[in-house]
Amino acid sequence: MNPKLFIFLQYITPQHLLSRTAGWLAETRIGGIKNPFTRWFVEKYDVDMSEAQEEDCTAYTCFNDFFTRALKDGARPIVEGENTIAGCADGAISQLGEIHNGRIFQAKGQDYSLLELVGGDPEVAAQFTGGKFATVYLSPKDYHRVHMPLDGVLQRMIYVPGDLFSVNTTTAENVPRLFARNERLVCIFDTAAGPMAMILVGAMIVAAIETVWAGQVAPIKRKITTTRYDEQKPVALKKGEEMGRFKLGSTVVLLFGADKVNWLEGLTAETPVKMGEHFGDLI
Repeated sequence: MNPKLFIFLQYITPQHLLSRTAGWLAETRIGGIKNPFTRWFVEKYDVDMSEAQEEDCTAYTCFNDFFTRALKDGARPIVEGENTIAGCADGAISQLGEIHNGRIFQAKGQDYSLLELVGGDPEVAAQFTGGKFATVYLSPKDYHRVHMPLDGVLQRMIYVPGDLFSVNTTTAENVPRLFARNERLVCIFDTAAGPMAMILVGAMIVAAIETVWAGQVAPIKRKITTTRYDEQKPVALKKGEEMGRFKLGSTVVLLFGADKVNWLEGLTAETPVKMGEHFGDLI
């Protein structure tokens, strides 16, 4: 499809209605609908079912259960070392680098505001000014659970309502402020590298975002919602532990503060990555 037409159709499409309808279909238990579609999906996107705990794609109760399937034990070894950062998800690097003047690079000719990305809270944005970012795109064939890059204790979770544009390369290059305008969940953790943000970005036909501590978080009411966590209800997760998942795919944006981490040399746009692999190091 012509890229301009592709982008135009997304602007005029009722994004939330389409996405929630897709979510309803993805939850159906009707075998005559679920099984043919799941088999088509596996073939269309060349999904490697040999890694899954349940290799039969039609054995899952619904498409969402297949899409968020667990992997076999040992399928994703977690990089060892107290100062190493593990990949948070399977996918490919969209972009990564430094946060310059409160702006994050999106694609050629496109960037967006750090402050807008984290929901407009200057206190949160200040923790990452001059720091590092990495954007990881999860394609349809990928494993869609998101895991911790480091040990961390959750401090706050911010739900930010927004659009639901696709998050592929075409939209990244053509939709201004893509990751700061889409629906997203901002999770701030205390780590050995200081504050770390894991931002789960929704997209077209992404039916929901879930976390291991709060269950399904998006979709909820169409307003920014902040939940703070303290010593009375701590959420502490180890490096490599699951922290959340997408019901249908999207993007994760990682943020660290200034002079805290270095990304692994050789990681550039379009580099394929796996959850648990060596992704960077603490300074």
